[in-house]
Amino acid sequence: MTYQTAFNQQDFMANYWQQRPCLLKQGMLDFVDPLSPEELAGLAMEADIQSRLVTCHEQQWEAHLGPFEDFALLGESHSSLLVQGVDHWHSEVAKLAAAFQFIPNWRFDDVMISYSTVKGGVGPHIDQYCVFIIQGQGKRHWRVGQKQILKEFASHDKLKHCEDFVAEIDVVLEAGDVLYIPPGCPHEGYAIEPSMNYSVGFRAPNAKDLVTGFADYLLQHETSSQRFADPQRQETNEFGRVAENDTLALNKLMQSLINSPQASAHFLGEYLSDSSHSSDIVVLSGSDQELAMSDLRQLMEQGAELKRTAGIKALYLDVLPYELFVDGQSYAVPNCSWALAKNMCDSTALDTHSLRAFNEDEHQLDWLLELLNAGYWYFDEQ
Repeated sequence: MTYQTAFNQQDFMANYWQQRPCLLKQGMLDFVDPLSPEELAGLAMEADIQSRLVTCHEQQWEAHLGPFEDFALLGESHSSLLVQGVDHWHSEVAKLAAAFQFIPNWRFDDVMISYSTVKGGVGPHIDQYCVFIIQGQGKRHWRVGQKQILKEFASHDKLKHCEDFVAEIDVVLEAGDVLYIPPGCPHEGYAIEPSMNYSVGFRAPNAKDLVTGFADYLLQHETSSQRFADPQRQETNEFGRVAENDTLALNKLMQSLINSPQASAHFLGEYLSDSSHSSDIVVLSGSDQELAMSDLRQLMEQGAELKRTAGIKALYLDVLPYELFVDGQSYAVPNCSWALAKNMCDSTALDTHSLRAFNEDEHQLDWLLELLNAGYWYFDEQ
């Protein structure tokens, strides 16, 4: 199944994205749940998948982290099961995420899915990321406010809530409705009847994370750097003083690393293509299924569709051509196959017509063979 949005994407980006919450009534065209509550529960039993179960009985909030062996805590009311990164493990959910590819992949985080019994929810809270909440089966009552000054507190050691807020949106979502919530906007939702909700989330790195990540990158890559020097220094009788010109010089020294176009671009490619969620990757390298170039050529001739493994983030930077970034790793790509590499990042699937131009010089695809054996792409022979 192919999922499609039913709202004007250009109007949305101009008037709502990162600006204000909005209700997109029937924002998904002919929406059908991509998985069942039972399938979601099955994923919550896996150790590699992040999940939690939130309950509120007699005004006492509790949160339990998965994996779960059973769901005795998921009562007939006031309970919610939430599973992160489901698009990494379920191909139909990955197709749902693809409906939002009008926003760049480096901004995309994951699809979190929740199943709630009657009156189930996670309480009033504020997130620091953009999210599209799609209503699946059932109905859910939502309240959403504009950004406002609110106290936040821990209702449980795994739950952060905010005080009551003024709501701009107060609505009951039905199947196919979409609620968009920008960062910093308080919201809360409670199931009117057993409900499935799909949260397509978009995160943005903060400055501290970028600086910390870049520092780690520089240490790992042994990038050469300039050392402070002061050959024109004069004698002083102020032993404890750090002069203003020294402070400026040291700041300039630090900024010279950050302003290094090659190093910073390479870091951003690795950093932004990395994912915080595990994926269902089948690594062929070192196994009896490892592909050789002759295997790649045979698959191309058979006309099999080339698909990217669900949840894998693949990026390219305008400022760093002929280099592909996949799952936190970089891959050099020849000039002659650069257009193909970009298409592989922009699309989740390609037919083999895109590859046939390389039949005479197959070694132009050494990088693709490496990606296939790493499990990041595969040929769908169905």
